[in-house]
Amino acid sequence: MLIVKVKICGITNYQDAAAAMDMGADILGFNFYPKSPRFVTMEKAAGIISKLPAFIDTAGVFVNAPIEQIHETTNLCQLDWVQLHGDEDPEFCRLFLSHNVKTMKAIRVKDQTDIKRADSFFTDAILLDAFDPQKYGGTGLTFDWNVIGHISKRIFLAGGINPDNAAEAVKLGVYGIDVCSGIEAEPGKKDHKKMKKLFENIKHLRG
Repeated sequence: MLIVKVKICGITNYQDAAAAMDMGADILGFNFYPKSPRFVTMEKAAGIISKLPAFIDTAGVFVNAPIEQIHETTNLCQLDWVQLHGDEDPEFCRLFLSHNVKTMKAIRVKDQTDIKRADSFFTDAILLDAFDPQKYGGTGLTFDWNVIGHISKRIFLAGGINPDNAAEAVKLGVYGIDVCSGIEAEPGKKDHKKMKKLFENIKHLRG
């Protein structure tokens, strides 16, 4: 049985990173988009990541960032994943094929038409998030998960996942779930009780 991975995103401090890791997170996400309320500088993220053990994966979230900036951040923070969460096209995503980092492309889903776009991206994973015309992720909104259908790539499911619906998300058989606002006390600060409840509610589904 595939054990669904859990990515805790919007990490801005070591306390939240350590708690997420101890509770069972597989990947920790750091947001490098300056307009995000969860924004962290690459220096701060590097300081947090340097204290973490090697078995935990780290991901950097970028929105329409220049490739030079992404490479600089990836190298300084020793990121395992680059998450492209803006309007990056398939050609831009292909530029990372020669680099020692895994990539995931976020697609903001309005309907099944957006789902079909997933096949045009040659990345290690696709992240499906709820569409919001004002925000690139972190909206707390969900989309109709019934439209996902079959995609021949690793799928991370994001958008409004919280302790109450996390088990339903995991049961879809996706590669991973991406959790952010659903376990926050405020943007950029995790609510450890909510986070603990989320992991407890999916424990029986993760082997």
